[in-house]
Formats: sequence, structure tokens, C-alpha cells
Amino acid sequence: MVQRVNYRRRLSYNTKSNRVRISKTPGGNLRYLHVKKPAKGPRCGDCGLSLAGIPALRPREYSRLSKTQKNVSRAYGGSRCGSCVRTRIVRAFLIEEQKIVKKVMKAQAKK
Repeated sequence: MVQRVNYRRRLSYNTKSNRVRISKTPGGNLRYLHVKKPAKGPRCGDCGLSLAGIPALRPREYSRLSKTQKNVSRAYGGSRCGSCVRTRIVRAFLIEEQKIVKKVMKAQAKK
């Protein structure tokens, strides 16, 4: 006969926050173990890829980490991925180059 197992918390519904797995105790009894939700981890704000070098934790767990563990030593470190930062830098450079070219063309037109 199968041993019956009860929830150990007050919430009695099978919701996302009340996931459990069955564990056998040293005394031979079956007992529900409440399982924490899996963490998704931080994602790039531009492309949505997960950020490399930053651990995937639940939101509350980040408060226990130091600042160096929550970001990467780069511009836009804990916010954008490396390829998106590269495209931003290249775009800004090309825009500045375009402004210089316009200024030169204007100067040549005046002559």
C-alpha cells in the first residue's frame, strides 16, 4: 500500500509556488520537500539573451551577492550583452563620422 503524504505548508493547492517532490527520511517515512522555483537569470535589455558571467538566481538572492558578482567589468556590464554593446559603440562612432562628413561637405560647398 502507498503511504499518503500531506503538504507541509498552509497552501493546499498545486500552484507554481507550491511545487513539491517526495523524499524518504532516514526513518523510512515519505515526506514532501518543497522545491524552489528555477531561476531565469538576467537578460540583455536589447536582444533578450541571457547575460554571461552573472549567476541565474531568484530576485531575493541577488541582495546577498556583492556588486562584482552582479555585473561584468564593461560598459553596460550587468544590463546589456557584449554584442549589443559593440553595436551601440559602432553606431555612435558612425553617427559622429557622418556629422564630420556633413560638416566637410558644407565647407566645400561654400568654397
